[in-house]
Formats: sequence, structure tokens, C-alpha cells
Amino acid sequence: MRMTQLIIAILLWLLSFTTTLAQTINWKNLKKEEKHLLNATVGWEHGLVYGVAYGYKLKTKLPIVVDASFSIPSGETVFDDFKSKIGGQINVYQINNFHFNTSLHGIYRRYENPLVTLQNFGADATVVIGYYKPKWFTAIELGFDKAIVTHFKHTEIYREVYPAVKDGWYEPSTGGNANYGIQGGYSFHRNDITLRLGKVISQDFKTEPMVPFYIQLGYNYKL
Repeated sequence: MRMTQLIIAILLWLLSFTTTLAQTINWKNLKKEEKHLLNATVGWEHGLVYGVAYGYKLKTKLPIVVDASFSIPSGETVFDDFKSKIGGQINVYQINNFHFNTSLHGIYRRYENPLVTLQNFGADATVVIGYYKPKWFTAIELGFDKAIVTHFKHTEIYREVYPAVKDGWYEPSTGGNANYGIQGGYSFHRNDITLRLGKVISQDFKTEPMVPFYIQLGYNYKL
């Protein structure tokens, strides 16, 4: 495999296991006095992924939640691979029980294997349109995750095959994934139980990860 092909393959794998996990909100159940949202998730994206998140609701005319999250795949070494996100979600428009929501996050993630260690900066954007009630909600979601710039640090094993390889920052144009699916949840008191499932495909809309489906179970506590 040539070096360019290997870089592309590694980036697609990097994106595939932590593409879509995010905090899911029942906007109809989010009360004025509830400012803080604590979240825990477990899901399957190429492998088993665990995540935690914190959100804070701003005092704005349109409902806005700024949030940060951290997720890791299950593995032998806990912090070899991880993904962190910071950004926000906004309830842009609603008519009766139908809500139109968007989110935008900056991303920093790390991935390590026997050949290379990658540190990546990227961004993701998501649109969620759904029907929300105080006790439950259901919605469709469309998202895009882009790897903007990635730092490569190659191991000696890799250098034995490609001795001329250079460490440093790369800006690959192929590092992006789209996702689409459904989400829903049940709310009671200060709690939300949420479920998301869908499919992931690369930005060329042709290439799929090894496991192109994702599923996530989440729990929110509001205070």
C-alpha cells in the first residue's frame, strides 16, 4: 500500500469510530430553571464507545445550549484513542410541537496504532428536525464530520518500510464523514433516556466504514 493510500485509510478509520456521538436534548422538557445538563452515553461506532458531556443553557431568546464532551472507544489502553468536542446547540425554530435544531462543534481527537500516532483538529455540524412533547420526542438527524488538519508521528516500524516519511501536519481533502438517522427519547422529572441509530458514509457518498451503522443509548440529568 502506498503512503497516500495508507494515510487515507487511517483517516477514514479514525473518523469511523467516533463520528456521531453527541448530547441529545428533549427541548420541550428543558425547563427555564434547568441550566445544567449532565450526560452519559454508550454506543457502537466501529467499536464500543463511551462518552460523557456537560451542557449549559444560556439566557437567550432562542434556546441555546453550549456544551463539551469527551468520548473513548473500549480498548486495552484507555487514552490512546479519544475524541473531545466543544460547541453548542440551538433550537432555531418551532411551530407547535415541531422543532428545527442545529449544532456546531470544534473537535480534537487522538488515534494511535503500531504504525502512527495522529492528532486531529476538525469540526462537525448537525441538523435535527423532530416532534417534541414534554414526555417524549422523535426526530431525524443529518450530520457531517470533517477532519480539517492532522498531525502524523510515525513509528519506527513504519519508517522501516518508508524511510523517507516525514512527521508533521497534513491537510487531507478526503477526511470527512456524513451521517443520517433517527433519534428519540423518553423524559421524566429531570431525566431523559435517549436512543439514536443511523448510518455513516464518507463524504464522497460511496465509501463506507467497515461497520457503517451506529447506535447510541444516552442518559441526561438536568439541574
